[in-house]
Amino acid sequence: MNLACSIGLSAKPNLPYFHSLLKSHSESKNPKQALLLFRQLFEYNLKPNDLTFSLLIKSCTSSSSSGFNSASSKLEANQIHTHLLKSGVDRYVYVSTALLDLYMKLGCVKDAQKVFDDMPDRDVVSWNALICGFSRNGYDFEALRCFVRMCREGLCPCPTTLVSLVPSCDLEAAELLFEEIVDKSVVSWNTMIGAYGQNGFFHEAMLVFKRMQEENVPANLVTMVSLLSANANPESTHCHALKTGHANDASVITSLICEYATRGNTESGKLLYKSLPQKNLVSLTAIISSYAEKDNIAQVLECFAHLQRLDMKLDAVSMVCILHGIKVPVEIGLGLAFHGYGIKIGLTADSLVANGLISMYSRFDKIEAAFSLFLEMQAKSLLTWNSLISGCVQVGRSSDALDLFIQMKMSGYGPDSITISSLLSGCGQIGYLRFGEKLHNYVLRNNLEVEDFVGTALIDMYTKCGRIELAERVFKSIQEPCLASWNSILLGYSHYGSEHRALACFLKMQEQGIKPDNITFLGVLAACTHGGFVEEGRKYFQIMREEFNIAPRLQHCACMVGLFGRAGFFQEALVFIRDMEMEPDFAVWGALLNACCIHQEVKLGEYIAKKLFLLDSKSGGFFVLMSNLYAVKGMWDDVARVREMMRGTGGDGCSGVSVIETNENLCLNKPSLNTNFGQILYI
Repeated sequence: MNLACSIGLSAKPNLPYFHSLLKSHSESKNPKQALLLFRQLFEYNLKPNDLTFSLLIKSCTSSSSSGFNSASSKLEANQIHTHLLKSGVDRYVYVSTALLDLYMKLGCVKDAQKVFDDMPDRDVVSWNALICGFSRNGYDFEALRCFVRMCREGLCPCPTTLVSLVPSCDLEAAELLFEEIVDKSVVSWNTMIGAYGQNGFFHEAMLVFKRMQEENVPANLVTMVSLLSANANPESTHCHALKTGHANDASVITSLICEYATRGNTESGKLLYKSLPQKNLVSLTAIISSYAEKDNIAQVLECFAHLQRLDMKLDAVSMVCILHGIKVPVEIGLGLAFHGYGIKIGLTADSLVANGLISMYSRFDKIEAAFSLFLEMQAKSLLTWNSLISGCVQVGRSSDALDLFIQMKMSGYGPDSITISSLLSGCGQIGYLRFGEKLHNYVLRNNLEVEDFVGTALIDMYTKCGRIELAERVFKSIQEPCLASWNSILLGYSHYGSEHRALACFLKMQEQGIKPDNITFLGVLAACTHGGFVEEGRKYFQIMREEFNIAPRLQHCACMVGLFGRAGFFQEALVFIRDMEMEPDFAVWGALLNACCIHQEVKLGEYIAKKLFLLDSKSGGFFVLMSNLYAVKGMWDDVARVREMMRGTGGDGCSGVSVIETNENLCLNKPSLNTNFGQILYI
């Protein structure tokens, strides 16, 4: 059918009619019809002009991101280019720029470069199209080199140039580019705020915003969101949004809710959420995550109920947030319920959710359920393997973790830092020094980062395997030890009788500006207990509470009771237990019973044993201590009575695990591991 019939005309159509039809096809993103129309134009002996080519290229470009990107599309772009050259329209800068942009969007970088090189004149838009095209296609160096050429030719870069170029260069280069722009618009400022924020330079992002205000550039919605992404104070940003009239925008409100919730100010985030005209899952997930972090499972469930009333469903991220909030054993029923919900709406097929479920079951020592989930997964990522390996270590099944690692290697996955850290922790549990050393060698051979958790795991493994000198060597190799690394070496010194070195380590740690936490003080108090430093123990316990505002936990209290008891200060130990703000547990009373054995205090020991029996009648530990106490005093009838009671509870003392390491083999008294690891880490 010819064009005249298709548009209902008996007369010959003119060029403006073709332009109106081309514009229509451009708006409807129909490049095939536009190309067909362009060919029919020649049937009527009409000569296309610059506007014709502009509309045709625009139609093709607008569709290049939605399927117009095949080999035939590139061929058609070449045909348009040929017609452009024949007609002489290539002398128009804006038309050649449009063709350049089309080539770039089709991935024809060399063709785009040729169009640019052949242009007799170029403007800023042409340069921007080339820079943006290079950046979009991954030619970062060419994009930066092109920008330098542009500046050398005397052209002033505009905000669009910077936005196009920032993804292609590092932050230092972006700063230089930003300063080159004379007339900085809000787009330029927003780009730099975002660039600093994405790279973790939050202070610098705030300084850019301050400069922006000093130059009287009004902030827009993107500015508000960029500031919040750059860790800006939510209260200050909220006030600024109210002043500038941006506080009613949904994207700004959602960003504010997320920032409030991330910083633990959940109630402010929730209050702001209520003002959100259109509720969304992103903001609600942020609130759920904040409550889950605070272990407030009741509020998490309330948010979930609210979500259901809105007829919304959890996605993978919100589901994982809820699963992470289920931490107490009595909440395992909730975990099972959400597992069922995930199955019902098809979320368990998502690897993120499956990994979250594996972690949850591992926390509650339901490792068989975790294994079941793992086996059901068709595609297992490295994250999945890591989740189960870590879970096995958490529940004390390190041998299974090592078996899993072998299977992981056979499946073609190499370990990352998380895998290595979990395996090192497992080696420390079962005293498998040889394999721990092989893991250390793997870290060194593959140049893995030893800072933070890998270094900490190495220190912990060596101390638990009795090689404190190697732990010390690893610690000294870390350039900037984190708090966890300091804690590991301090605890190592404490457990191996180097009390003076442990306390010296604590002082040096403070000199380095590292603020101690409850684990640090656990190591310090343990060092005082093992060394019999009663006065120092009192002093550090007081410092912990008053200077660092750390509330004592049961483990700290057990150390103090052990410290007093070992020194023979039983009255002070009993007063300390009486004044505790929480109910003493098995460890607290056990520490005192152990001191009674040291000082042969039978009557007090019997009193404490009754307390321990009421706390946990199945534990054989206190039976053994009482039996030993009676034996030291020669009370053999009582020894026999205690042992009979122990047999009556079904126990025969504390169970142990035998470990024999021969060459490359580790043999345990469990059937799960008797494996040769000799070549596993030889990669």
